[in-house]
Amino acid sequence: MGISTVALYHCLAFVWYFFVAYSITHISTEERPSEVFLYAGQWKYLTVLNLVLQAVFYGVSFLADVLRLIKKLRCAKCVISSRDLLFSVLAFPVSTFVCISFWTLYTYNRELVYPKSLDGVIPLWLNHAMHTAVLPFAVLEILAIPHRYPAKKKGLILLGFVAFLYISWVLWIYSVTGEWVYPLFALFTPAGLAAFFAGSLAVIVSFYNFGEFLNRMIWGQSNFGF
Repeated sequence: MGISTVALYHCLAFVWYFFVAYSITHISTEERPSEVFLYAGQWKYLTVLNLVLQAVFYGVSFLADVLRLIKKLRCAKCVISSRDLLFSVLAFPVSTFVCISFWTLYTYNRELVYPKSLDGVIPLWLNHAMHTAVLPFAVLEILAIPHRYPAKKKGLILLGFVAFLYISWVLWIYSVTGEWVYPLFALFTPAGLAAFFAGSLAVIVSFYNFGEFLNRMIWGQSNFGF
């Protein structure tokens, strides 16, 4: 794609994610299931945090494209570095994890992750915008432009740190409210929950590696190891 085409795509993707994030954070308060929107509101859900992450990523990407178009190459280089780090470490693996883990658990028993009571609150299109469309967007980004991946150790440390922060947030909410963010967690013993978190981290690391593999297969070896 040419720079202008990529800039248009990133602009539209940014507007889309901003709109979706705005929509989920401004749903009607009249019929909200109380057990879902307790302490921390929507900000306890990985899905919603991912929407904000994607909006930030595409905003940074659009800024990088604009700087390239107006020939501010020195500034563009710095922004592109941030863009690539965001995509490789967070935007791609988190989107892939959200989509695949959600629909896997939803198919098994939707009450564990998305209670039926939400159907009357969150429209079907918004559910798919949050949980389905995020994966095609992530794959299209890899196909559209190359991304420079960090050294493997650096990338995995950053990913692990962010995962640790989110798990800490989930545990803090439970300590305050006595309620789990997702009903699924209530099924586990403490040891089982620790094993579940460890397994989830292993899965998201595999998605990180998969994104790196796709980027390498499509764009070659030149975008790695900074």
